[in-house]
Amino acid sequence: MTHQAGQPRDRRGTVGHAYSALNLRLIMASFGLVAGTALAVLMTRADQPLLALIAVAVVVASAVDLVIVLRRRRIRRRQDPGHRYSLFE
Repeated sequence: MTHQAGQPRDRRGTVGHAYSALNLRLIMASFGLVAGTALAVLMTRADQPLLALIAVAVVVASAVDLVIVLRRRRIRRRQDPGHRYSLFE
């Protein structure tokens, strides 16, 4: 890959095709899934349907993000099978 203006050296991705921290996103989406589920159950028991609905929306968004992250990790593993990525890469 050639160096682009404004792009730090030895960094993956470009402005048009950025790389995200997939492992960190995996942890954050898992936390959102667990915390959102617990909050939805608590809000349902507390008879707060609006807050429970918001918590369910967080759960759905987290689940979708988990699927996307796992799919991208699988693709990256196939493209670069010998490389081990850090938590923030």
